[in-house]
Amino acid sequence: MGNFRVFLRAALVFLIFGVCFVSCDITDGNVEHLKREHSLMKPYQGVGSGHSSQWDFWGNTLVTSSYVRLTPDERSKQGSIWNTVPCHLKDWEMHVQFKIHGSGKKNLHGDGIALWYTKDRLHPGPVFGNQDQFLGLAIFLDTFRNDLHGMDRSFPFISAMVNNGSVNYDHGKDGRSSELGGCSAEIRNRDHDTYLAIRYSRERLTVMIDVEDKNEWKECIDIGGVRLPTGYFFGASAATGDLSDNHDIISMKLYQLMVEHSPEEENQDWTKIEPSVSLLKSPKDNIDDPTGNFRGTPLTGWKVFLLLLCALLGIVVCAVVGAVVFQKRQERNKRFY
Repeated sequence: MGNFRVFLRAALVFLIFGVCFVSCDITDGNVEHLKREHSLMKPYQGVGSGHSSQWDFWGNTLVTSSYVRLTPDERSKQGSIWNTVPCHLKDWEMHVQFKIHGSGKKNLHGDGIALWYTKDRLHPGPVFGNQDQFLGLAIFLDTFRNDLHGMDRSFPFISAMVNNGSVNYDHGKDGRSSELGGCSAEIRNRDHDTYLAIRYSRERLTVMIDVEDKNEWKECIDIGGVRLPTGYFFGASAATGDLSDNHDIISMKLYQLMVEHSPEEENQDWTKIEPSVSLLKSPKDNIDDPTGNFRGTPLTGWKVFLLLLCALLGIVVCAVVGAVVFQKRQERNKRFY
């Protein structure tokens, strides 16, 4: 039994390591990887003041010591805030703390927040206060349903879109024809902090949310085959129409992900990459998906690892049970001699 105990200890150590590996798939915000030149944090010193500022804002945006209000709870307002420093990281993760709140009752509020990683910045327009036909990535936190026929999903709804400058965002259909995936989430008028994380690494886009005051990430979007260039700008915008809300950004923190790339990838000019997505199906195939999630996306590496971990755990449990049963039988047989 001595060797068996050693085996059990080794298996336990492996399982603990595996659980830690899975739980750390989204970075815990280690300060050594924080890129301050791309991060917006309290008390927002220097925002919008002079040529040395790393963040600039437009429209009805109000910068206070506690939050950046993109729009007040008033009709027909627009605002945005943009990083002035282009991001040259190949692999990154953005953590956004936000707050959407107002006096409007259920279904009588709007329109929402958009988070951007785009070639151009400070270009006002009809898409949550920013330009249409943009180049880059957008994450929409849409709080108002425009498509009255799309009752198979609840709002607020979070979705992602990658654009090469040729696609229009269809407000009337809540962007369904161009969305890559999404999820419903109760993000409005919460009494606790609400967070969203955007990870881009090795051509995979992952969006996680933490809006239930549980201090844990929940997957919202996970899409492979996403190609984004370096040298684009991070930003956030919001808009109100006939209905309104306060749209606040508390912080935007960018973390560098330490990922090794092949020599071919390192030598590639990442600034010349055209924003695109290699999909097994067209985004329009997503229209009839009641869940709002893209169908046909392969399992991510950590999901495969988790499945293998569960399989190994099952094998270990079976081995333990088998060993115990075998030992009991051996002891019983000895009593008959």
